[in-house]
Amino acid sequence: MSTELTSREVCQHLRDAALGVRPLQVIGTGTGQVSVDIEGWRLQLEFDGKHLHHCGHCCCPDGREWALDSRQRFGTDPVSLLSTWELAQIEGLLRRAE
Repeated sequence: MSTELTSREVCQHLRDAALGVRPLQVIGTGTGQVSVDIEGWRLQLEFDGKHLHHCGHCCCPDGREWALDSRQRFGTDPVSLLSTWELAQIEGLLRRAE
């Protein structure tokens, strides 16, 4: 059994937040970074105030983690798996929380 999260698992929580199925709560901000909680899933996102660029890290409640690293190929970032509409919804949630 894998101890790491997959990009698809992380993306599904972002999708659920975009659809309003799960609440997205901003728990911290930094320069170009925002930390969010989606029902115990902690995500570190690169967000410039307008556009969500990628997810750098995610940890779920059971301790499994996902992290973006330079060895990963295009398409493995959970943000890149979102539809255009889902991405716009998440960006809107992040802008409203600032």
